Amino acid sequence: MAIKIVARNKKARHEYEILETFEAGIVLTGSEVKGLRAGRVNLNDAYCRFIKGELWLLNAHIGHLETANRHFSRDERAPRKLLLHKKELHKLYGKVSREGMTIVPLMLYFNERNRAKLSIALAKGKKLHDKRETLKRRTLEREAAQEMKRRGR
Repeated sequence: MAIKIVARNKKARHEYEILETFEAGIVLTGSEVKGLRAGRVNLNDAYCRFIKGELWLLNAHIGHLETANRHFSRDERAPRKLLLHKKELHKLYGKVSREGMTIVPLMLYFNERNRAKLSIALAKGKKLHDKRETLKRRTLEREAAQEMKRRGR
């Protein structure tokens, strides 16, 4: 069984230069997992931050279902703890604190064992001219592909 992608952060690849990616577990309650399976997730404004030596996902919107009990449901934008190996946490903390990099969530998915995982990346912010260059390159590649497709007919 392949992975099932629930949500992507499309803005992250535009705003940041991705240097290294990691797979992190995420601490969720039952109603939040049901919301993930229903696709009620938005990672566009989400970011990761170290708080007291632990990595947390902040500002990610995970909606809950109407069928779930409202009494036990959490805030939809509540901070959620990310689970990584200690070596990975130390590596990320060093890069973020010394080199001024950021940690951004890329996508939320269910792996082969049906566990919710978050793909996070160590990233460096792009300058405006870098963003423009990326857009130009993508446009040229898209136009070339369309021309090749048209000539193949």
